[in-house]
Amino acid sequence: MDTNYLSLFVNETTFYNQIVLGTLLPDKLWTGLPHPVQGWLRNYIAGSLVYLISGFLWCLYIYHFKHNVYVPKDAIPTRKAMYLQIYVAMKAMPWYCALPSFSEYMVENGWTRCFSRISDVGWASYIWYLGLYLIFVEFGIYWMHRELHDIKPLYKWLHATHHIYNKQNTLSPFAGLAFHPIDGILQAVPHVIALFLVPTHFTTHIALLFMEAIWTANIHDCIHGKLWPVMGAGYHTIHHTTYRHNYGHYTVWMDWMFGTLRDPLEEEAKDI
Repeated sequence: MDTNYLSLFVNETTFYNQIVLGTLLPDKLWTGLPHPVQGWLRNYIAGSLVYLISGFLWCLYIYHFKHNVYVPKDAIPTRKAMYLQIYVAMKAMPWYCALPSFSEYMVENGWTRCFSRISDVGWASYIWYLGLYLIFVEFGIYWMHRELHDIKPLYKWLHATHHIYNKQNTLSPFAGLAFHPIDGILQAVPHVIALFLVPTHFTTHIALLFMEAIWTANIHDCIHGKLWPVMGAGYHTIHHTTYRHNYGHYTVWMDWMFGTLRDPLEEEAKDI
């Protein structure tokens, strides 16, 4: 790519920096920082706000306003459990934000297959490439997650941090990012690898990364949405209780293909 085209990516991330940092911080605190550092600071602030605000609002809704409607009283996590989840997630947040900051740097330097404008490829190709991107990410996260269970040292030293939340009354939306930082980064790596393999719209990639925080909050709220083929909280709660099923991220398809799917509706039928 020529430098004029690459400048479109730089202009876009500069715009994001101005929205977040320019709104929340005095100019003298960030305008003199190197551009990659500005990107990391913006990702850290925005990621923290998305995690904390979405988690707080969702907990307020399901545990207070809809008390005993979606979650039985004995399944509501304690404040102590939620505070611990927030502590673990916020301790890891600076490290989580290093990955999208590095991916932005690679995009801005032309090392990936990203494109800046949908008009560069057309809507049909954009949708096709987005589908390929999501399939690759789903496949990659499934196997990364599964190996974090199957490879015992990885589970012991990394993934076990997340699996201390193994019952309904210990899971909450705040558990969604409560990982060992290396674990969280490993499970997000397929998003970055995809940039080298699939032509990807840069803005869509950034949006999907931030949607991860909301999605992970949703799948840890223990409320089964019953929207096939979405890998909702009903499936993921089973994962936290059996440790051997439902490794998928967005959909049930990878678990179905590789024989690790357990359906919450079938589990409910067995209990009746």
